[in-house]
Amino acid sequence: MTEARLDDENPEADRYDRATVQAVGKLTEALETLEVARGHLYQFHRMTGTTDFAVGEAVELLRKAGHDELADRIARELVGRNVLPGRWTFQVVEDFDDTYYQPFRAFERQARELTGGRRHLFEAELKRQRRSRGVAGHEATPDERVG
Repeated sequence: MTEARLDDENPEADRYDRATVQAVGKLTEALETLEVARGHLYQFHRMTGTTDFAVGEAVELLRKAGHDELADRIARELVGRNVLPGRWTFQVVEDFDDTYYQPFRAFERQARELTGGRRHLFEAELKRQRRSRGVAGHEATPDERVG
């Protein structure tokens, strides 16, 4: 798939009706927000695993300090404990990916077919409208040289 190329003389967004470009852009915006949420979910997964291993180390330190009863209870009741009924975080991540994330991505890809499969067409149009032509730092593409 090609990246959005800006052509000030023949803007690609003009090939599609504005309402469609806006709608697809909004769905892509929602996907970007979901990507951030998914990143937080993976961060939660990683941090929970790191926490579990740290608790295991704390158990060993409690034992070395002579607190065997507390160490045994923590080891039995907390180390390796489910974060949700019947689930560790890897299962939460997998269920999220299969149940929500993958279908969402598929719908966003399908919606982009309405605008030629292009990603970020709405933003490309915004850039075309908002950039200052001929000013350094406002080039349409990496190949365009200013000044």
